Amino acid sequence: MYCNRQFNDTKTGAEMTTSYRNRADRFGAKFCRNLRQVAFLHLPKVGGRLDCVEQWVAFTPSWPPEIERKPVLTRTIVSLVRFCTRHAWLVLVAGLALAAVAGVYSHRNFAINTDVATLISPNLDWRKREIDFEKAFPGRNDSILAVVEAPTPELARQAGDALEKKLRPQTERFISIRRPGGGPFFDNNGLLFLPTPEVAKQTGQLASAAPLFDILVDDPSLRGLTGVLEFGLAGSQRGQYSRDSMARPLNLVADTVEKVVANKPATFSWKELSSNEPLTPADTRTLLLIRPVLDFKALEPGGAAVDAIREAAEDAKLAVDYSAKVRLTGPVPIANDEFATVQEGALVTHTGTVLIVLFILWCALKSSKIIGSVFITLVIGLSITTAVGLMLVGAFNLISIAFFVLFVGLGVDFGIQYSVRYRAERHEIDQLDPALEKAAEYSAVPLTLAAVATAAGFLSFLPTDYKGVSELGKIAGAGMIIAFIAAITVLPALLKIFNPPGEAEPLGFKFLAPVDSFLERHRVGVVAATLGVAVLGLPLLYFLQFDFNPMNLRSAKVESVATYLDLRRDPNTGTNAVEVMAPSAAAAKEIQERLAKLPEVSRTISLDTFIPDDQPAKLAIIRKAAASLNPILNETSRGSAPSDEENVAALKGSAESLRKTAGDDKGPGGATREKATATFISPLNVALDQVRGLLKAQPVSVKTLPPDILHDWTSADGRTRVEAQPKGDPNDNDTLRAFAGAVLKVQPDAIGGPISILKSGDTIVKAFIHAGFWALLSIAILLWIVLKRVGDVLLTLVPLVLAGVVTLEICVLIGLPMNFANIIALPLLLGIGVAFKIYYVTAWRAGQTDLLQSSLTRAIFFSAMTTATAFGSLWLSSHPGTSSMGKLLALSLVTTLAAAVLFQPALMGKPRDTEQK
Repeated sequence: MYCNRQFNDTKTGAEMTTSYRNRADRFGAKFCRNLRQVAFLHLPKVGGRLDCVEQWVAFTPSWPPEIERKPVLTRTIVSLVRFCTRHAWLVLVAGLALAAVAGVYSHRNFAINTDVATLISPNLDWRKREIDFEKAFPGRNDSILAVVEAPTPELARQAGDALEKKLRPQTERFISIRRPGGGPFFDNNGLLFLPTPEVAKQTGQLASAAPLFDILVDDPSLRGLTGVLEFGLAGSQRGQYSRDSMARPLNLVADTVEKVVANKPATFSWKELSSNEPLTPADTRTLLLIRPVLDFKALEPGGAAVDAIREAAEDAKLAVDYSAKVRLTGPVPIANDEFATVQEGALVTHTGTVLIVLFILWCALKSSKIIGSVFITLVIGLSITTAVGLMLVGAFNLISIAFFVLFVGLGVDFGIQYSVRYRAERHEIDQLDPALEKAAEYSAVPLTLAAVATAAGFLSFLPTDYKGVSELGKIAGAGMIIAFIAAITVLPALLKIFNPPGEAEPLGFKFLAPVDSFLERHRVGVVAATLGVAVLGLPLLYFLQFDFNPMNLRSAKVESVATYLDLRRDPNTGTNAVEVMAPSAAAAKEIQERLAKLPEVSRTISLDTFIPDDQPAKLAIIRKAAASLNPILNETSRGSAPSDEENVAALKGSAESLRKTAGDDKGPGGATREKATATFISPLNVALDQVRGLLKAQPVSVKTLPPDILHDWTSADGRTRVEAQPKGDPNDNDTLRAFAGAVLKVQPDAIGGPISILKSGDTIVKAFIHAGFWALLSIAILLWIVLKRVGDVLLTLVPLVLAGVVTLEICVLIGLPMNFANIIALPLLLGIGVAFKIYYVTAWRAGQTDLLQSSLTRAIFFSAMTTATAFGSLWLSSHPGTSSMGKLLALSLVTTLAAAVLFQPALMGKPRDTEQK
């Protein structure tokens, strides 16, 4: 009917073309193509006006006129969407097959590298020195430190011996096992490392205790113990000791006996008895430094070794026999715990995140068919991106693993943008295919520009030395392209297959009409006030802090980190030491002297440290003490062991505080006395062995040093290691920063500890400054190529920069420091921020008004909500680094959304007249 009316009317070809175009706007391309064919069929009815038909045909291309006038990009995207909807099942099957293949590949090759040291490029000078140092002195980065703790030094030593005995035969699990600051060498030569006066003092005390040793060696029993007490009391009565000096040892003995009688856990330390100072945590632990065989094919390369150590501790009955426990720390257990902490609660959190995202999608799309389409598209894209990421980097790191969140946030954004636009078009055109194509026409430029600009922002981090974010940029950049392709291929195909019903109501947020009106009336004031607040807050950026200590990104609740923090309080463990590799022993001595003069250095260690000074004098003192003590300590003929009746008689005859243990010679009293014997005599044997060892000191030289010490401090080619330890609070970042700075001034090639952390911080800050500059520049060039106006580029970038500045200012106000993990929010700010801004600018350029009421704001709002949900899952993580990442990501999202929704419309103002474009 329409065609007949057109040809029967006496209209010119131009009029017919105008009428055709108007009708094409309403009915779409397919109807117009049919109309063109019908025109030729009705040729006779034209009444011989062939010239009119020729003009009409000339003005009716295969594209609808409104698309013919669009850029090539728009026509290409519309053609692609048309192809995918026509071959919907083929596209879906291909997408699912590709996702399945990618999933299998990811399952077989999935790996996470939890080593924080690998987040920095190995090509930096200081990293090269670290790597060279590790090659010369291996074991720093692949070791396990087993901390055996017990109530007394003697029990800790016995427990350490028992654990070492269990571990040494397991050569398939462990490369080496040694005791830092312990072992036979220090057992025999420990006195030589004391000042000469102190050696004389201690050997003198040992010599004066000879009568006590005589009693205990001859009679290591309760009877012998009571004999020692009686000897001490008699000496006090004779005036040899003051009564006050006897109070402490008698109280220690009495407290132990009371616990035995009360059937409570009881321990006794002869070292504590002989010392005037209370025991320290360092006294009651034994350290085992273990180099495991690592399995790098496993998610936890040191997991098998850690399990073997715990199993050995269980088999050795450390808790039962020695009241001891074993805690593991060092690079390998910390990496294992890091991985476990990241996984902790991940299933529950991710499940909750998926459910909340589905709920938000329901609020945005109001159709289970559309939601299913978006969700399937997201899963396909995520599966492919995961496989591509593994192909690109081999293993995810603690930063790049966040690409999951990035993909969910931005991948869902592309899906929501297209789907919401489809719903709006479906309301206007109640036909599936035309609505899908019209949505593609509208979304082509903004979605493509947003995807490419976001990818460019991420890829700008590729040339930086911060490998963690560089790899994230590589994966996320590829992921954005994959998400975009999926949104314009798989998503339209799924919508065609599911065929969601039409939209009865228009989309948008009509309740925001007053805000639109306010921004239009007061746009100058809004822009001026916003920029003014941001500018006034710029001085705050001077106080922005960067926490360069990676240990603060780990959970202090896990065993490995908690143990490390405990050891760090002990300066003798050298957990915050820096290292220098000297070319020779002579050069090492000069470096050591230079570092020792620094006020920030507490002590220095090198190979020379293990060669005691003034050895002849010290050895003479020790040999003199040995001459008097060895006959007693090494006595082979001992008296007969006392019977229980003799023990009872001895106890009844000793001090009043011990008489309560006597009881009678039958019943539970006998068991109690056996327990008391074990409590006192077992550590006595350990103490006597230690005294025997100290009296065996021999001259020490480089040639007589144990191989493990030589290998630890000199390399095969003669290079010598020098270590310096900080003075002051080892947990204070300012102290460590000052220490690192002072050492670098006199020894620029120093590495390790605070220096590595300081250099890492500098590297990361520079990386983000450079990457931020290149990201903004590349995005600006891309925007200019597409938008063709410098002003429009500025309208896109100014709100983006504003959001970044305000985010950092708020960080200062709320006391949230930047760190190795949460600094990822900055590239994400570029990614999400530039996408939101592009959507508004392209809509504004197309002449759209009342932006806050539009379906575009609806899409942006719900896209931001899904991203916020993903960030919230990070915030709730028990891993401090991941949690801080989530906090800053959420903050940056709020500022980005505010800049896009509230500031940018006011900045843009009314759209330009169409003729001026």
